Amino acid sequence: MTGSPSGRMRQTILEWLKDPPAHFPAASRGDLAATGVTARAVAVKLGVPRRTALAHLDLLTRLGLLRTRRIRCRTYYVRDEIRIAEVARMFEKGW
Repeated sequence: MTGSPSGRMRQTILEWLKDPPAHFPAASRGDLAATGVTARAVAVKLGVPRRTALAHLDLLTRLGLLRTRRIRCRTYYVRDEIRIAEVARMFEKGW
């Protein structure tokens, strides 16, 4: 993997969110793959402050690579597989 440390961290987050149950503890609220993962869970897994994880998650969301879902007072993040496939095709074509 090449790129900046921040880029690698975001790539790692996207990889983890491909299969959340394999990378994050079971949530008390349903299926992680369907519901998503909180910024706190990502921060714990990365070993960084929640604000740092949130900055990465917010950027990935603004790029359209993640979707958010609010449940009560928490935001959950899931991959947007359609958008990720579109971006991958752009890079394959040489953008």
